[in-house]
Amino acid sequence: MAPEEWKLTSDIWDENERHQAGNGVAAGKLLRLLKLSEEIGEVSQTVIGVMGANKRKGFTHEDSDVAKELADVIVTAMVALEDYVIEPSTFFRKHLESVRERVFRDGS
Repeated sequence: MAPEEWKLTSDIWDENERHQAGNGVAAGKLLRLLKLSEEIGEVSQTVIGVMGANKRKGFTHEDSDVAKELADVIVTAMVALEDYVIEPSTFFRKHLESVRERVFRDGS
């Protein structure tokens, strides 16, 4: 990800922190992780809608909706990462490189 994306997620983290200030640091970290679970659930819900897997609701979503929900997962994870490392962009880049190496070496 380019530095400007990390600046945007840092801004989101700052706003979340202001909004959740009364909950304490530990609660803010927990809430950001719970938000990630919520976003992953929304991906699942959207995929069910794309596949028409809910007989009562039928086909309710399109692939572009899944893409938007996946982007929300990525953004939410980027924001949460700020709680655990000082330089999330550097950490993520190095981690992505190691995952890529592992995939090419081991296939997964």
